[in-house]
Amino acid sequence: MSAASSSAASPSAGASVPLTPPGAQPSAAAVPAGGRLAGVVSMVGSGVSNQTGAAIGSLAFPVLGPAGVVAVRQYVAALVLLAVGRPRLRSFTRREWTPVLLLALVFGTMNLSLYTAIDRIGLGLAVTLEFLGPLTLALAAARRRVDACCAVAAAAGAVTLMRPQPSTDYVGMGLGLLAAACWASYILLNRTVGRRLPGAEGSAAAALVSALVFLPVGVVLAVRTPPTLPALGCAVTAGVLSSAVPYLADLFTLRRVPAAAFGLFMSVNPVLAALVGWIGLGQRLGLLDWAAVAAVVLANALSILAPSGRAPQRPPVRRTRRARRRAA
Repeated sequence: MSAASSSAASPSAGASVPLTPPGAQPSAAAVPAGGRLAGVVSMVGSGVSNQTGAAIGSLAFPVLGPAGVVAVRQYVAALVLLAVGRPRLRSFTRREWTPVLLLALVFGTMNLSLYTAIDRIGLGLAVTLEFLGPLTLALAAARRRVDACCAVAAAAGAVTLMRPQPSTDYVGMGLGLLAAACWASYILLNRTVGRRLPGAEGSAAAALVSALVFLPVGVVLAVRTPPTLPALGCAVTAGVLSSAVPYLADLFTLRRVPAAAFGLFMSVNPVLAALVGWIGLGQRLGLLDWAAVAAVVLANALSILAPSGRAPQRPPVRRTRRARRRAA
């Protein structure tokens, strides 16, 4: 990405962070056309599944509230990642546990702030504000003029989304920005965890800790307001569609699609969220809001597509003995 080339899709509204090491990511020429097509289909399915899961989870808000839905989702995410990562917790050192615990804290805070923002300002706006996190992180590390222009476009989109209106919910927008900051932190912490622990062990351990933290939340909510079967079904479905399916789909995709293409598609998630919110939940955006969402998406896409400006390095030319004698 520019936002996704840092190897992170959304673990909250988007997919989980891809754990494939950079060296294992394929080039476009290394994968057959059929494999690339399968990867693209997987990306589309992952994005639609993720945003649909968030929309279905929001249907349980009146009964469980955002905290209850997030708690169930954390349980599902922990089950999936534990099955895939199989962490050897007893062998973790203090140096390894430190970033894992921070990652668990950020993971839970990110999902709770995002789902609360969805409850207050709608799916499309909440996901767009959250997407500013990895986009800002990517643009801050860039040094090109085009990236400065992309940053201005993204900032203009964010200001437009947060413009004063009679129904403006600044608390909800602030929670969306908190989710953005958590997503950026999640990316950085995942890099550290990935360097210190093999495979998905670190992410699985963080998901387990986060689920344990939310366990008393789920118990208290269940005692205070016993969940109905439909509400519980919506929360579990959200966990499956927004955690399990995107995580497995991304592992499949990253073996078949170059990281740049993966990051480019991930920038479409705010648009998918707005469409799902409109079609599934009746959350309509105004023309100016759509323009702001488009500005954020285009800023990320342009940053990825723009050439790096670095001249390709030519392989060293081996001189013949005669040429070396002439040079001498």
